[in-house]
Amino acid sequence: MKTLSTIFNTAVLSLLTSSAALASAGATNKVFVSGPLVLLFLGFCALVVVVQCIPAIMMLIGMIKGAVSETKAKTVTAKK
Repeated sequence: MKTLSTIFNTAVLSLLTSSAALASAGATNKVFVSGPLVLLFLGFCALVVVVQCIPAIMMLIGMIKGAVSETKAKTVTAKK
């Protein structure tokens, strides 16, 4: 029972004495402006992702069609 009381007191004291992080005070009022080259690079990265998704989507559609379609039983006859 004493251990539970110690844990509770420690949690309450650490919550009461906590303050804001020191790193968050300086960068909240700055506005970061990206140049056109940064935007061009990000657009190129987005284009690469979209182009790579096209074959993946086509393969997914093919797998779904293959799973849904009925398999026909083919009979094979051997020549004598």
